[in-house]
Order: sequence, then structure tokens, then C-alpha cells
Amino acid sequence: MLIQLYKNAYRGLSQNSWYLSLVMFINRSGTMVVPFMSIYTIQQLHFTIVQSGFIMGFFGIGAISGSFIGGKLTDKIGFYDIQVGALLIGGLLFIILGYQHTFTSVAIGTFILSICNESFRPANSAAIAHYSTDDNKTRSYSLNRLATNLGWAFGGGIGGLLASFNYHLLFWVDGCTNIFAALLLLRLMPRSHIVKSVKAIAKTITSSSAYKDKVYLVFIFLCILFATCFFQFFIMQPVFYKLQWHFNERFIGFLMALNGLLIVLIEMVIVHKLEGKRNPLTYICIGILLTGLCFALLNLLPHTALIAILLVVLITLGEIISMPFTNTFWISRADNSNRGEYAGLYSMSWSAAQVIAPPLGSQVIAYGGFNMLWWVLSGVCLFTAAGFYILKSVTNPAKIAITN
Repeated sequence: MLIQLYKNAYRGLSQNSWYLSLVMFINRSGTMVVPFMSIYTIQQLHFTIVQSGFIMGFFGIGAISGSFIGGKLTDKIGFYDIQVGALLIGGLLFIILGYQHTFTSVAIGTFILSICNESFRPANSAAIAHYSTDDNKTRSYSLNRLATNLGWAFGGGIGGLLASFNYHLLFWVDGCTNIFAALLLLRLMPRSHIVKSVKAIAKTITSSSAYKDKVYLVFIFLCILFATCFFQFFIMQPVFYKLQWHFNERFIGFLMALNGLLIVLIEMVIVHKLEGKRNPLTYICIGILLTGLCFALLNLLPHTALIAILLVVLITLGEIISMPFTNTFWISRADNSNRGEYAGLYSMSWSAAQVIAPPLGSQVIAYGGFNMLWWVLSGVCLFTAAGFYILKSVTNPAKIAITN
């Protein structure tokens, strides 16, 4: 029964969806530089904490710019060429960045690399949308999220091991995995067939810009609010567990790993059961409310290991129920001629949240402590869920595929 459940969850996905997820896994398995960039710049390059913060800020600004540029170019050139180009050039830039040692050169290199690296995301998202159907588009994105989480977990573990030997290995491995992912994409999905089929469809459609879609712009704003809250789970919650609940680093690492493990084990099954049954905005509301509840419970429940595990399970369920269906929503508003713009704006919302979340969380803590942070986050989640609910009431249900 359990085996059949998993078979059904993964059944019906296109071969190219599997290929794209495999490329994403390899790409994210090599993601080792970014998690260790702050430590590298301070310990190896002897930058100040302020300089290190600026470097990460340049990375965030580059990510937003890359999402915008990648989305625009995807609609003009096609998702295939953008993915291959971003992976190849990004791979070379990672290797080059490893040989930069001054603040100016590292800052410029990080900014350019981030633009190139993040341009891959909207192109990949547009490709997944192209190779999915109304019946499996949410599961197709869940498969891609699964590949991303597996890649991050694998890359983070290997990255820590390599950093203990030589930090330059991180740049070489990150660069080489990018290049290998590009070559694999070229091998598994030959360019001539892909480009021809996509351009043929796109020529038959002329659509308005995503930047003029007022409903979608409200949706993006709400996504930024939610993502800013959610990122505190990875940014400030580990610090909170260490300083307030006095957990050791090993247990905190286990809690962070548990999130990725749960996504790998149960997300596809849950999405398979939910997909097509309700308006995607309904699931988004429920997931955000669960996340907000988790933040509130940090102030209300006892400080025990079991409670910490329970809260990780709760916030992961919120993530699983909400995030795959945000992809479903933006796909429903796009077509082959403007899908890159829609995907780019969606990627920009998460990049913007990555820039906003760290300073915002730290400022709230400095002003009123962790208790205030968790109450503020739970309140913002409640407001955001209400916003998505209102959005649901004004959105044309016909534009969102729902099957019984």
C-alpha cells in the first residue's frame, strides 16, 4: 500500500521533467561557496564583518538582478539556451572568484556571478512549466524542489568537509558541477529539438507583460512577506535554539536536516493527494497559517528537544502545503510567450526576501528580543494568509486549473 502510494505520487511526470530535476540536483550538489562565503571572507581573506556583510549584500542584489534578466532573456531567447549559458558561464566564474583576494575584486566577482547564477532559476522554472500538464504541474515543481533540497543537503555536507582541507576546493567543485550540469543538459535534451518546439509555440501567442498584471504583482508582494518570515527559520531560529533553548550545534544541525529529510520523504505524496482538489490559493493560505502558528508556539511551548522537533515538523508541513502551489498559481497566469517574465518575478520575490530577512530579523531582536520576533512573524503570516485569501476571492477560478 505504501509502495503504491509513492508510485502514484511519481507516476505521470514527463521524462524531461526528470531530466531537469536531475540537472538541478547536480547543480545544487555543488552549491558550496555561498553557505561558506562569510566564513571564507573573514577567516581566509581577513575581511571585517562589515565587509563580509557587504559581500553577501552584493550577492543578494545580484540575485535579484539575475532573476529579472533571466526572466526577460528566457522569453526572448528560450529557456534552454539560458540554462546552458548560465551553467557554463557560472561555472567558470566560480573558479575565477576563488582567485580573487581584494575586497573590490571579490565584491565585483560575487555580484557578476550572482547575476549569472540566478538567471538559471526562471529559465529552469519556465522549462518545468513547459513540460508539465495541468494534472501534474504542481508535482513537477515538487520534484524539482526535492532535487534542490537533496542537492543542498549533499553539497553542504561535502562543502564542510572540503573547507576543512582547502577553501579553494569549494570554488573548483562548485564551478565544475555547474559545467557538468550544463553538459548533461546538452546530452539528455538535445538543443535543436527543444528550441524548435518552444519557438514554434511562442510565435503563435502574444501576451501582456507580467509587470502589468496587477493581481500577480499583489501575489508577488505577498510572496515576499511570506518568504521573509520563512527565511527566519534558517537564519534566526538556529541562533534562538542556541542562545535561548541552549541546544548544542549537533542537535541544531539535526533539526535543520530534518526539514530537508521530511520534504524528500513526504512532499510528493502530499502534493499528489492535494493537487487539483482545491484552488491553489487555499493551500497557500493553510500553509502560511501553519508557519505562523509555529512561530507563535516558540513563545508558548516548553523549551524541550521534542517540542523543537514538533515545531520543525509543523513548519515543514506549512512549507510543503504552501510553496509548491505558489508555483501552480504563477504558471496559471502565464503562457509560452511571457512565462520567463512570470518566473523571473517569482524568483525575484525570493531573492528580495533573502536580502531583507537577515537585517530585519536582527533589528527586531535588537529592539525587543526573540519573543518580539516570533510574535511579529506570526502576525505577518496571519496578515499574508488573509491577503492570499482576498486574492482568491478576486481571482478568476477559470484561470487556475482545478480537476476533480
